[in-house]
Amino acid sequence: MQQPFEQAVADHGAVVLRVCRAVLGPVDADDAWSETFLAALRAWPTLPDGADVRAWLVTIAHRKALDVRRAEARRAVPVAEVPDPPKRHHAGPEAALSDDCLWAALAALPAKQRQCVAYHHVAGLPHADVARIVGGTAVAARRAAADGIAALRRTYQPHPEV
Repeated sequence: MQQPFEQAVADHGAVVLRVCRAVLGPVDADDAWSETFLAALRAWPTLPDGADVRAWLVTIAHRKALDVRRAEARRAVPVAEVPDPPKRHHAGPEAALSDDCLWAALAALPAKQRQCVAYHHVAGLPHADVARIVGGTAVAARRAAADGIAALRRTYQPHPEV
């Protein structure tokens, strides 16, 4: 028997949010998270018993992230000055991705590497599931994730603890 949808949100919501943030950055992640769970709610009755809910939700999040990127590419908003982003204070697992230097390092990765890092290392999906989401083989997903992590190790300089 399938668990209630609310339980799926409670169990996997933080992982989906971390994935959305890793792929899109903190600004667009909340919208993608909401769109992910709206789409999941609509499809929930057709989800087969025994399905891997986490992988299913990450797949939906991936598609919603692509939608956000496509929409972003279509709109141009010229401004004289870029405003400072709103300060958000998060507690819990998503706070681990609040470092601006980490966001910059993630954003600098090629899209496929960034997605593979997010889906494997943040969401904890096996490389075979990552490959089904982004396209390609499990070996290619493993290589892209490894290359992404190697690039992050070379470029990411965390702030020392104060």
